[in-house]
Amino acid sequence: MLVILTKDQLLSPQVVCQSCLLADCQGQPRWHQDRLCCGQLLEPIPDSDTQSKQYRCQMGFRVAEVE
Repeated sequence: MLVILTKDQLLSPQVVCQSCLLADCQGQPRWHQDRLCCGQLLEPIPDSDTQSKQYRCQMGFRVAEVE
């Protein structure tokens, strides 16, 4: 599952991505073969407990893959 990370909230991608021109026809981020096609993979944060991949989307949001 993908989530949008802000300073103090977790948002559903559907809330944010519906207005993005790079979203698919359902208003979801373009996710293909376990990678976000509309963003860049970020380097893992050292000494972090988080194992999820994080991306920076073209609109500037941080997107995380969580289980």
